[in-house]
Amino acid sequence: MKFLAIPLIPHLPDPVTGILKSTTERLRDVVDIAALAEELGFDGYGVGERHERPFISSSPPVVLSHIAARTSNIRLFTAVTTLSLLDPVRAYEDYATLDHLCGGRLELIIGKGNGTAQAELFHVTVEDQWERNRESYELFRRLWREDKVTWCGNYRPSLENAETLPRPLQQPIRVWHGSATSEESVDLAAKWGDPLFSANVTNPIDPYAKLVRHYRERWAFYGRNPADALVGAGTAGYYCAKSSQDAMKTYRPVFDARLAGFRKRGIDPVFHSLEDAIERSSALIGSPQQIIDKVLRYHEQMGHEVLNINADGAGLTRAQHRETLELFQSDIAPVLRRAIPSRPFPVAPR
Repeated sequence: MKFLAIPLIPHLPDPVTGILKSTTERLRDVVDIAALAEELGFDGYGVGERHERPFISSSPPVVLSHIAARTSNIRLFTAVTTLSLLDPVRAYEDYATLDHLCGGRLELIIGKGNGTAQAELFHVTVEDQWERNRESYELFRRLWREDKVTWCGNYRPSLENAETLPRPLQQPIRVWHGSATSEESVDLAAKWGDPLFSANVTNPIDPYAKLVRHYRERWAFYGRNPADALVGAGTAGYYCAKSSQDAMKTYRPVFDARLAGFRKRGIDPVFHSLEDAIERSSALIGSPQQIIDKVLRYHEQMGHEVLNINADGAGLTRAQHRETLELFQSDIAPVLRRAIPSRPFPVAPR
């Protein structure tokens, strides 16, 4: 199994201290955590893309470019590149440039994105968001593969023998399809033979596992070898300590503050207590053995080879954050790497 750390970059008061860092400090934290993730041996680090409060992840190419300059080996991910909102030509130009700057370490996770405010910002509707995502992706993937493209669609001006520069370093780059709730994204991934990344965050495992099964079914429908299907999955939170009691004691204020935030915004939380979240959600809170057992249980249903660890560090001191990530790499990751074989990531071009 391989391990990523991907924050969405929310900008909120610390759930324990109540202190709100400046935007500058928050973004610098994201870059510092990326450097720490590489130091500790994580396989990949990524940033989300959102265009509404409380997130400040509206420009992933800029953030990832800075991370690329601070790191040398770790794979860099987007989560997700919101192709339902973006011009695929401009997105291609940004990410082809970034791929050169990071030495071919970039991988993209694409999706329609979510959130009413950002859809309104880009004049996208519920009715057209999936069709925009599909159309944008089908142009986007051609731009990586063809030196000149002639194309016509519904949501951007047509192209006639258009050249996009720079030409890519990775030819082509690997693109994952992020999926939370929709068979449309799953089918698009299967149609083009691309890997799938399940959000696996908000609900119990059942709806996510169902979508992964549908992905594998559609993969076979399109005539592909079932052994070639590749799946990744997220988690709803992470904190590990040597004992489950210590883990819960430290993480409870973080969870309770998140719960209070949901209720303040009028959102009925799916998991109503830390104990409930540990039992029914994908959150990895507990001792190393508890976390290993839980990941293995989830793997039985999803068959995923790549796992995103929520390594944002909100509510933790820097020392606590580093200590729990070190514990993951020393006591958890080696066991899971042995238990769950995973194919290698693409080799960066030389």
